Amino acid sequence: MFKNLIKSASINLGVFTVSTQDIEVIKKFINSVKPVSTQFKLKRIGNKNGDGGYLLPDDFEGISFCFSPGVSNEASFEEELTSKGIKCFLADYSVAEAPLENEKIKFDKKFVGSYESEKFIDINSWINKYKLDLKGDGILQMDIEGQEYEAIYALNDNLLRKFRIVVIEFHALDYLFNKFGFNIINNTFQKLLKDYKVVHIHPNNCCGVVSKKNIEIPRIMEFTFLRKDRIDKVSQVKDFPHKLDVKNTDKDDIVLADCWYN
Repeated sequence: MFKNLIKSASINLGVFTVSTQDIEVIKKFINSVKPVSTQFKLKRIGNKNGDGGYLLPDDFEGISFCFSPGVSNEASFEEELTSKGIKCFLADYSVAEAPLENEKIKFDKKFVGSYESEKFIDINSWINKYKLDLKGDGILQMDIEGQEYEAIYALNDNLLRKFRIVVIEFHALDYLFNKFGFNIINNTFQKLLKDYKVVHIHPNNCCGVVSKKNIEIPRIMEFTFLRKDRIDKVSQVKDFPHKLDVKNTDKDDIVLADCWYN
């Protein structure tokens, strides 16, 4: 959906094939998202051997809820969180129900976005639906196949700050090389970076890499953010992949290019 939007708008605006986004601007974006190490070690939550597991900072005390749009049939992430006493709210129109039964899981058969329809629910409405359960801090884990840009754009800043940890799989990142796509992607990240720092990046090896002028951009990557008020100290991460990273699929692995962290 996101790629189709960019292609349509770019062609209509005459920018899809005119010129490559200025490389220095792309480098500035990459510098803004370079991951940092904090006082919290990273811990793998969810599937330990493939897709569905993510690296999060080990800062779970005081976290009581997780919103996790994009479910499909994989819920090992949410299952592990519920074992820590964390309530999980799931949403996905593509499946009939949550893939596991658990008293700490609530499921809505909706895609999450920026508006209301038969298939979609506005992300603010979805979170506010459960506002009585929002004690303490939360986790936002999002894998919604390109809708993440729209959802983050729409998310109220005060609601966003309720989440201590944010984990998002970003799609179509190769469109950073396109002016229209760059603006959408960059603005989404800059909204997050006002209150969060990136603490981990993991390329999804499903869909390859695009390279231009010594910049390598995996098309899909998982980003983990930690809210700045939780961070006491930072240092630049200089070593990838992390020992807890695993391939998402059986395809050849994608190693994060050092332009993203050096």
